[in-house]
Amino acid sequence: MNQIKGPLLAAAVATILAACTQPDSRPADGPATDATTMNYPSTRTIDHVDTYHGEQVPDPYRWLEDIDSAETAAWIEAQNRVTDAHLAGIPQREAFRGRLTALWNFERFGVPGKVGEGHYLYSYNDGLRNQPVILIQEGLDGEPRTLLDPNTFSDDGTVALSGLAATKDGRLLAYGTSSGGSDWQEWRVLDIASGQRLDDHIRWVKFSEATWARDGSGFWYGRYDAPEGENALKAVNRFQKLYFHRVGTPQDDDVLVYERPDQPDWGFAPVLSDDGRHLVISVWRGTENRNLVFLKPLGDPQAQVRELIPEFEYSYEFVGNTGDRHLFLTDDNAPRKRLIAIDITRPQREHWEEVIGESDATLTAVTRVGDRLVAHYLRDAASQARIFALDGTLQGDVELPGIGTVTGFERSTEGNETFYSFASFTRPASIYRLDVATGESVLFRAPQLPFDPSRYETRQVFFDSRDGTRVPMFIIARKGIELDGSHPTILYGYGGFNIPLTPSYAAYAMAWLEEGGIYASANLRGGGEYGREWHEAGTRTRKQNVFDDMAAAAEYLIAQKYTSPGHLAIHGRSNGGLLAAAVALQRPELFAASVPGVGVLDMLRFREFTIGWAWESDYGSVLDEEEYRAIRAYSPLHNIRAGVDYPAFLITTGDHDDRVFPAHSFKFAAALQAVNPPRPALIRIDVRAGHGAGKPVAKQIAEWADILGFVAHHTGLRIPAR
Repeated sequence: MNQIKGPLLAAAVATILAACTQPDSRPADGPATDATTMNYPSTRTIDHVDTYHGEQVPDPYRWLEDIDSAETAAWIEAQNRVTDAHLAGIPQREAFRGRLTALWNFERFGVPGKVGEGHYLYSYNDGLRNQPVILIQEGLDGEPRTLLDPNTFSDDGTVALSGLAATKDGRLLAYGTSSGGSDWQEWRVLDIASGQRLDDHIRWVKFSEATWARDGSGFWYGRYDAPEGENALKAVNRFQKLYFHRVGTPQDDDVLVYERPDQPDWGFAPVLSDDGRHLVISVWRGTENRNLVFLKPLGDPQAQVRELIPEFEYSYEFVGNTGDRHLFLTDDNAPRKRLIAIDITRPQREHWEEVIGESDATLTAVTRVGDRLVAHYLRDAASQARIFALDGTLQGDVELPGIGTVTGFERSTEGNETFYSFASFTRPASIYRLDVATGESVLFRAPQLPFDPSRYETRQVFFDSRDGTRVPMFIIARKGIELDGSHPTILYGYGGFNIPLTPSYAAYAMAWLEEGGIYASANLRGGGEYGREWHEAGTRTRKQNVFDDMAAAAEYLIAQKYTSPGHLAIHGRSNGGLLAAAVALQRPELFAASVPGVGVLDMLRFREFTIGWAWESDYGSVLDEEEYRAIRAYSPLHNIRAGVDYPAFLITTGDHDDRVFPAHSFKFAAALQAVNPPRPALIRIDVRAGHGAGKPVAKQIAEWADILGFVAHHTGLRIPAR
């Protein structure tokens, strides 16, 4: 957002604050119980009404969608002042800030990728750097050197790496950056040997990686036309185009490889085939879990793009090829996915071959490593890994350290070596080297932890949702806790877009656990834990199932006496922010606090901003009357009622969020404050921040100190003086 400074901003803030109630008179260590004590800024209303299928819906805060206006800037500053004042009276906040700083201060390693002959590239943070650096080392025992340091890109650490891609010979590295948390990327090229940046500069890239040509002459990427006449953080993104950039030439000379002017919602994700003969183009449409597959022959410059999979019916992910035999991971006739082979010279369905069949676990990824395949499965939301031959013959299982989450297994056509990370709720990621020929894993890097993980335990439980569906949940707590209903608890969820919620380490969760809190993570419908059917059961007109699952998770925690309503908080981010708001509004009696982060909260207008139109695959469309009725029934902005004892709310967003436009949170906060609920309804607006990716460590610590302090205050978690 443009910074508005000087007398204009000061006058606007003064005007807004002048209409506020009297300052909060609550005790510094106690929650506000009387709404008249909250010092909310005055938010102007306008007489704007939209009509949906004959229903008139007021939108009195529409003006807050103009995030660059002086009035909105003043409103943001006034809201942050009120929120800061409330948080300043919470002693738990500073205690959490100190402990979070210590818990974040440990070495963190990324999964290495092999570059050229015998070099390894990986990310590294020695503790409190705002951004991890990129290291390169020769051999497994070589001395690493810093190849790229994103901390030098900006003074405040708000410019972050958003992507890396090295040439096959290890000579050049393409890297993407994003500023202030934006989804917009800029790509540049680095000479790996010298560390010198070349003149190449690619702009207006979004939702794309760089895919190098086999000879390293250049790379393919997807981009949009530069926004004209609109704020780049607000403008709707359509008509992505696929380009080829030749190293050493200006972007204006890039070659347009493929576009579809007749399909504004299509995007293009290119992958080079293993033999370099074809560009395999995955054609995506929004966030729906279906895609097309096109082939671009590379030997003949005049060859046209060929449609291999021409219908949006299922998902197909290219895994690798041997000659004309191309492997794809798909949910075609397999809701939990399978691996198939398609001979591109006879691609008709009757010639398809099943390589790895569907099982009772969800097959989430398959990677080719030399002449083996590494398959990653989820079983009840925890990782399993198996090794297969290229023909699908099972070779063995990868022995993992426990119940947790695996990532990595970089694709390679040569050798037997790959790397992966393993993490759990109480153990940060350790990096392992896997020999796919022997199945042996060897520890490559592991952090030294600033806490004792043996003091905590993770339980997986199952509960019944409202309609009888069996739903899993992880509960993490100190060993030996007494189930007496007294424990302040954070319940986290997501439930959308086919994304599984699996065990992962977070410093903020550990800080909460250390003080005696409980952390619970629910695996709701709408996610990807159990394949396509599980996902679709939480979409469109069935989205209410997700909220019912989360409410049932809260009821389970209360019934089993892990916690009680006065000690329970609900939290989620993005689609999970929608979850945290909607469930708190529908079932306020279950929660003491709600923290919706960067949430989709105005469900009638999400399609109007940036990439919001793409979410209709999960949410449905307000243009369809049946789907509109379902959306209207749970849209947080449109379901706030006066006279309800809602949980205390801390709404969080970033002023540069161009994934979920921040006006969602602005309008929801204004509407919630307008009904003057008995408990606080606050909004925390981070400046120079986006949806969350690449957020500097300092900003993460500050945000989580505020969130944990707020939740502790309103759920009764007390931190003894030390």
